[in-house]
Amino acid sequence: MFRDRVAGVYDIFVRGINRKTHKMLIKKTVCIFSDDDDVPECACGTGMLSAPVVGVCRHLTATDLSEKMLKRATKNCCGIDNIRFMQANILHLPFDDSSFDKVVAANVIHLLDKPMKALCELCRVCRNGGQLIIPTYINRTKGGKTSGFAKTVGKAGADFKRQFTFDSYKDFFADAGFHKAEYTFIDGKIPCALAVITVGKSPDTAAFEAKCVAAL
Repeated sequence: MFRDRVAGVYDIFVRGINRKTHKMLIKKTVCIFSDDDDVPECACGTGMLSAPVVGVCRHLTATDLSEKMLKRATKNCCGIDNIRFMQANILHLPFDDSSFDKVVAANVIHLLDKPMKALCELCRVCRNGGQLIIPTYINRTKGGKTSGFAKTVGKAGADFKRQFTFDSYKDFFADAGFHKAEYTFIDGKIPCALAVITVGKSPDTAAFEAKCVAAL
């Protein structure tokens, strides 16, 4: 598994090579949460986003499919009381419907064979009126070419199923039926697109639920 292979060096990438992007992502993300929020983070990686988020929410359940990523995340969040770690697949989350106030899934959508199914799961476990916070790296240039970043990690074994520009990332959620999502472009060596979707009974959600049924 690619995430197992890169677990040991992922922190170096985030804290060094892509430090500017990561710092701004934290700034833009933590302000979304309140101290009443119960939150799952799906595909938490080494906990680079977990640590700042857990500081502004009531409780964080950090999940990842990779055991090695979880071990690194546990170490990076050592001493924090309001967090728990568990192994889980974003396509089959072990949580009840409408269990959480906000749901985070960072830098994973582009790696999935079934991103729509993952989006369905994220929406399922979030309460009505809650929010999905879904940032991901932009790995395709505006001209439509694969970025140097995507090529490099591809050689390391990353199997990108999708390569997003900022516009095509917005299109992905619009195609899912979410036409009122909020987006932020975060610049840096490897830029990031941050999508925030409010979950509720609306025409957007009705269209999305129909797509979820089709994705099963």
